[in-house]
Amino acid sequence: MIIHKLQRLIITIFYLKFIQIYMRVYYGMRQKFRKITRFKYPLSLQTSNTNLQYSFILVNPRSYVYRNKFTFLNISKSFSEKIDWNYNNNGKLWTYNLTYFDYLYQEEMKKEEGIGLINDFIEQSAFIKDGLEPFPISLRGMNWIKFLSRYQIADQNINNSLYAQYMILMDNLEYHLLGNHLLENGFSLLFAAYYFQDEKLYAKAKKIVREELEEQILADGAHFELSPMYHQIILYRVLDCINLVQNNHWHNNEMLPLLTKKAEIMLGWLNTMTYKNGSIPLLNDTANQIAPTTNELNEYANGLNIKRKILALSESGYRKIENSKYEMIIDVGNIGPDYIPGHAHSDTFNFELYIAGKPFIVDTGLSTYETNERRMLERSTVSHNTVEIDGINQSEIWGAFRVASRAKVIALAEKDNYISASHDGYKKRLGTIHQREFIFGESSIKVIDTIHSKNIHDAVARLHFYPGVHIEKKDDYIVCNGIEIYSSSNELEILEYLYASEFNKTVPAQKLKIKFKDRLEVEIQI
Repeated sequence: MIIHKLQRLIITIFYLKFIQIYMRVYYGMRQKFRKITRFKYPLSLQTSNTNLQYSFILVNPRSYVYRNKFTFLNISKSFSEKIDWNYNNNGKLWTYNLTYFDYLYQEEMKKEEGIGLINDFIEQSAFIKDGLEPFPISLRGMNWIKFLSRYQIADQNINNSLYAQYMILMDNLEYHLLGNHLLENGFSLLFAAYYFQDEKLYAKAKKIVREELEEQILADGAHFELSPMYHQIILYRVLDCINLVQNNHWHNNEMLPLLTKKAEIMLGWLNTMTYKNGSIPLLNDTANQIAPTTNELNEYANGLNIKRKILALSESGYRKIENSKYEMIIDVGNIGPDYIPGHAHSDTFNFELYIAGKPFIVDTGLSTYETNERRMLERSTVSHNTVEIDGINQSEIWGAFRVASRAKVIALAEKDNYISASHDGYKKRLGTIHQREFIFGESSIKVIDTIHSKNIHDAVARLHFYPGVHIEKKDDYIVCNGIEIYSSSNELEILEYLYASEFNKTVPAQKLKIKFKDRLEVEIQI
């Protein structure tokens, strides 16, 4: 067991970039040294600001506060007296949300109440822990700046605290994580640079945003972590930065061409991946009620005169097949960037199917980021519409955000109404290759799974159905709300699972488990 854990750790580290390893070591050693010297950051630094202008601000009311009752991620907490900004009984992500200050933009929020919450945070800042980490500083900084500028508030105490927080951020940029974390750092620094008219902040923001947008936005417009939810979040930030630069002329708007170029293709990808009913596939770490919806982002982009640029799905590994009867999104790509797969699931060749604009076969979703059994289950192969062999995962997920060995797509063939792909996730451990073929008809979909191996293995394919879809077994086929499903294997079992469309929210639903050995054909007749 110890040897296996060590091997798993070594494989995980092998995929990291050098800068991630270096910065983890550097930050760790620096923290120990600073503990000895009792180093503390100043929490107030003298500064001045320029109130910014915006054409309008997209409200994303996914968090709420009413009389010191805070609601995030479907969990509420009331504070009878002082707000405990370190409250952690609901998990770290909930604590993060408490300190993001997204709720400054809820409709009921009055100017005086918002200022009161900000000042309460500042008064307790010497004792705040999670809220002074770089990621919440980044999100809170943008929210404070937009709020202060909206009401043209010139409060020296708030500005001095905010500037000090940005100095903490500058000293703790998330190069050890990279990905969306570092990009959020960069977006926030751009806001701060404009707000404080600070050249040092601007230089760092420009470097991060330029480099990371080029790295993280793929050729087909997808965000490279391959989560539709995070794609929406990052697109939201890009549009916010366009709003900032368009309406506050500084540095000759030099960031605008890049931001516009990326927003156009990101908008195109998102609209391609969005179903006709406006929802997004719950692939990888994706949940509803977190990011602005596609419709909201379209409206925001229209207000900024940003046009969507539709490109064929390619580098992201996703494909979408649609006609008048169904929409199907399938994953025939790798799990994501090797050096930051924390939001990836062990779900190669997974798919979702909507029929007549309604969800039918779905991803099981996301309900938690906590390091627990539920998180492991939701990331595992068993929770996706793909094939598990000999009871092990295609990719070796562990912890809450780790992946050791991972499945790679080694063959991909595409023709009209046909896709075939193979992956090697089981090759080293089991000596097998999994091939999946999709054949698309006007009123039918055939999925063919082949296990290429010298040995016999126990393979299981699963189909997870949307809550309310009832599965009934007939003599030689399955009926689901009038849809017929035929299988070449008779080893069928109808089971229950928990569908998670939002954080901390699950709904009972049914799934179909199909056992087979070397080949399975499943046909869905619509």
